[in-house]
Amino acid sequence: MLYLKTDEEVGLLKESNMLVSRTLAVVASFIKPGITTLYLDGIAETFIRDNGGIPAFKGYGGFPATLCTSVNEEVVHGIPSKYVLREGDIISIDCGVIINGWYGDSAYTFPVGEISGEVKRLLTYTKQSLEDGVKEAVAGNRVGDISHAVQSMAESGGYSVVRELVGHGLGKKLHEPPEVPNYGKRGSGMKMEKGLVICIEPMINMGRKETVQLRDGWTIRTIDGKPSAHFEYAVAVDKGKADVLTTFEFIEEVLNKM
Repeated sequence: MLYLKTDEEVGLLKESNMLVSRTLAVVASFIKPGITTLYLDGIAETFIRDNGGIPAFKGYGGFPATLCTSVNEEVVHGIPSKYVLREGDIISIDCGVIINGWYGDSAYTFPVGEISGEVKRLLTYTKQSLEDGVKEAVAGNRVGDISHAVQSMAESGGYSVVRELVGHGLGKKLHEPPEVPNYGKRGSGMKMEKGLVICIEPMINMGRKETVQLRDGWTIRTIDGKPSAHFEYAVAVDKGKADVLTTFEFIEEVLNKM
């Protein structure tokens, strides 16, 4: 069932999502060659708990960690491990929290040291596809308008859109209706109303769109081993303009100092 949020509830969701944004910024300050993804996970869990939150992913469906850490060809749901980050890697970090029963959820793909121009371009197009999708998250538009905007930007760069994984509603559950695909036709899908809160999260591959799941039962990677990028905002649909509940400003302040 679709659950439209009141302005007060959107405010509570913003609080949860701002903690995710701040957590990702803290984690960003530790991303460098020589650091393990498991170490980053510990940093995130400590920060979330110290700030009154609960890690949303830990134990969710049996997931063992606070963060999803997906490196290079891993698309999403990578499990933090003893993997040591190397110069030229990229790492998508997806983070979720719960505060007062409300969920926050966001993701950002980080460079590790200096990355190639080719990979930098993939990150730029993926992030822009998210921004383009957000512009369509206004009352009266349809979910397919978001999907079409994301797909159009990604494919204009020569990239492919993952089909099996989609964005979703957000509230007192981590995954609520509706599904928000990253591909589709303008004017298709459910008509959006004020108070609908959704996560828009393009997962864009440098090569083919197909993916495979690893034997750990969680990690999804590209079928051809080429890099993938992932960015995610939580957004409240409103009249005229979407209310973005997440910010990348904290993250980018950190990255600009590194």
